[in-house]
Amino acid sequence: MKKKVAKTIDVLSHVLVPEMSVISSEEKSKVLKKYSISESQLPVLPDTDPAAVALKAATGDLVKITRDGETGKYVSYRIVVSSTK
Repeated sequence: MKKKVAKTIDVLSHVLVPEMSVISSEEKSKVLKKYSISESQLPVLPDTDPAAVALKAATGDLVKITRDGETGKYVSYRIVVSSTK
């Protein structure tokens, strides 16, 4: 009897997933200062999200998301949070 092997999928290379990357703490500080916001005001990305896992993002990391729009590219950010309480 053959043992079943789980297939791994690179979620970041899927056509429907926008370009994502974890930015440095220096860049994170610049983003927070640029928009005059705190981490608690950012949208969240659970650390169990498949994209966060693929990026190896840790709690507190800031993920830069670049999407293609009809008028060009636009950037958004999400802060990685722990999904456990």
